[in-house]
Amino acid sequence: MMILGIVVFAVGLLVSIAWHELGHLSTAKLFGIRVPQYMVGFGPTIWSKRKGDTEYGFKAIPFGGYIRMIGMFPPGPDGRIESRSTSPWRSMIEDARSAAFEELEPGDESRLFYTRKPWKRVIVMFAGPFMNLILAVALFLTVLMGFGISQQTNTVSSVSECVIAQSQNRDTCKKSDPASPAAAAGLKAGDKIVSFNGVKTTDWNKLSNLIRATPGKTVPIVVERKGQSLTLNAKIASNQVAKKDSSGQIVQGQYVTAGFLGFSAATGIVRQDFGDSVTWMGDRMGEAVDSIAALPGKIPALWNAAFDGAPRQADSPMGVVGAARVGGEIFTLDIPPTQQLAMALMLVAGFNLSLFLFNMLPLLPLDGGHVAGALWEALRRNLAKVLKRPDPGPFDVAKLMPVAYVVAGIFVCFTLLVLVADVVNPVKIS
Repeated sequence: MMILGIVVFAVGLLVSIAWHELGHLSTAKLFGIRVPQYMVGFGPTIWSKRKGDTEYGFKAIPFGGYIRMIGMFPPGPDGRIESRSTSPWRSMIEDARSAAFEELEPGDESRLFYTRKPWKRVIVMFAGPFMNLILAVALFLTVLMGFGISQQTNTVSSVSECVIAQSQNRDTCKKSDPASPAAAAGLKAGDKIVSFNGVKTTDWNKLSNLIRATPGKTVPIVVERKGQSLTLNAKIASNQVAKKDSSGQIVQGQYVTAGFLGFSAATGIVRQDFGDSVTWMGDRMGEAVDSIAALPGKIPALWNAAFDGAPRQADSPMGVVGAARVGGEIFTLDIPPTQQLAMALMLVAGFNLSLFLFNMLPLLPLDGGHVAGALWEALRRNLAKVLKRPDPGPFDVAKLMPVAYVVAGIFVCFTLLVLVADVVNPVKIS
């Protein structure tokens, strides 16, 4: 089952990469740019087939992919592509420019990437990450609306005997602790709360908010017990409870004074409607953006986990190897097969969401760097037109290649660090 889970994730990874590159390929061909290669993977080619003027294939290392477009960079000021310089920084620029023309054939002069209008180049480079976003949304909706997700429900799991401030972190009641409103009202494990203070609700978060908003009030609670409807009356206590954020999630270590009934909610698999699904995805998008912004600050803990034996944090960055391991563990969990599949789909969806956000960073060699270059060209050309100055021509993105190599070097080092941590001290499912 572990191997099956890894295989499922690997297939999802390959599909995600191929889908990403298909976005670049389809839009490039739409705008008449010649694309000599469409490849999934890196390294030696294990299979390929030429159709039209494009070679389609798979390579041995399935951790990425690419399409090769003709004329990614404009020629130098002298119009030649074979010029070289003794400066190492200058050579990087010229090597990149030369590579953009290395497969130039007669008739390609009108099929070069850099000759397309900036808005077309933005679409070509944005299309890849956007395909990952589409796939992520499709998978999230499939799980949320089709399978459902585990969440707290309005069914009572257990009833507290007394009122204890949650900040005290204790479960045992003292003689001085007052009885909980739930116990005093006769609430029992297995009861399903269908109405609170005259408000019908099947949503736990809504019920929780209603309880918190009524400290000191005696309210009617309608429950279903063994097929019968019962009305209980409880005087809601005022207690120190965990703080919740705007999305209803508990904020660890922070407390507020609010209404307290005194029971634990049972968890269950609950299908979401479209509106709740959109809200859930919006929350995950915000969390993903925050996670990317927080990556530099997590490097010390990641280093300690990889080389000093420190515990691996639950929110630690995780690479392809770590994600594949988690994918394998999902299929070893003692849960129904449908939920194993749902969790695997969630993992692939999260991977695609990360690909979208990461690739949209305005840094070369990422897609976002090319998007930023095209937008800058459009801005300066329009500015020149307004100021009635000569057209500055295409922006030479090749001049940013030294920066791109530095960025790529940082990414490679970070990837290697994550790889070591995933191997020696992996993130595990709790």
